[in-house]
Amino acid sequence: MPLDPRMRDSIATTLTDIACEAGDILRRHHGGDCPHVLKPDGTPSSEADIESEKLILDALRRHYPTIPIISEESTYDLPPSELFFLVDPLDGTRDFLAGNPDYSVNICLIEGHRPVASAVAAPGIGRVWGAGVTAFEAAIHRGRPMSRNAIRVRKVPEDGLVALVSRRHGDTETEACLAGLPIGQRRGVASALKFCLIASGEADIYVRCGPTMEWDTAAGDHVLTSAGGCVIVPSGRAITYGQYRIFYRNGPFAALGDPSYTSRLGLPDRGPVLSPIRKGYSGDSTPPPA
Repeated sequence: MPLDPRMRDSIATTLTDIACEAGDILRRHHGGDCPHVLKPDGTPSSEADIESEKLILDALRRHYPTIPIISEESTYDLPPSELFFLVDPLDGTRDFLAGNPDYSVNICLIEGHRPVASAVAAPGIGRVWGAGVTAFEAAIHRGRPMSRNAIRVRKVPEDGLVALVSRRHGDTETEACLAGLPIGQRRGVASALKFCLIASGEADIYVRCGPTMEWDTAAGDHVLTSAGGCVIVPSGRAITYGQYRIFYRNGPFAALGDPSYTSRLGLPDRGPVLSPIRKGYSGDSTPPPA
């Protein structure tokens, strides 16, 4: 039986509390010499990632002991179920280690193949977003969310779309998609903040054709979709989650505040991605050969 709206909203409230607590761990590490190692794919995993993940997993198991958790650092190779969590304890590790504030904690509950409750905490800028049935935002104070305020995507400004672009992951396919749209401004933003800024009416589009993982996108996707936007794949349909056979890898997608731009995107359709990905792969880089 699908989760009812009241339960979804209750879970979203709990997830925002947990994400803010984990974010407080990250904030204490930020700006210092945080110990880190390189994973097999060459991407970093820091002490902050590990501490944040432990807090999140402990809290989720305490509140929801029967729901499996797929998390980037330690449980990335577990299969999903009808109801499961996707967790990124530190999205934007490279930016975090470089001292940039655009990092986040992403927690999302998936039912079937789509999100139903999520939280994205951004301790570096003192903001947290969440969504159950509806999307909301709150300021973070001393590791806790303050009053939650409903958010909604905006109408496209007359001077053109504000496109959010990754600081570290530009590619020619993404540029080709944006070239056909009335882009008035580009802003470099890291991590899942891009979804949330569109949801809050501060930007309009984010296109990503390079590799990402499901824990990078699910929580922000649900915030944006609940605020009136959408996250679509080349077919024009909503992005889905729980793709275990391809190790939770996403294909090209676009996040939009105004769904009417869907038909103008031209996302590259590569067909099903069936080649396996080596364990330890993160969306921060091109995957290594299988």
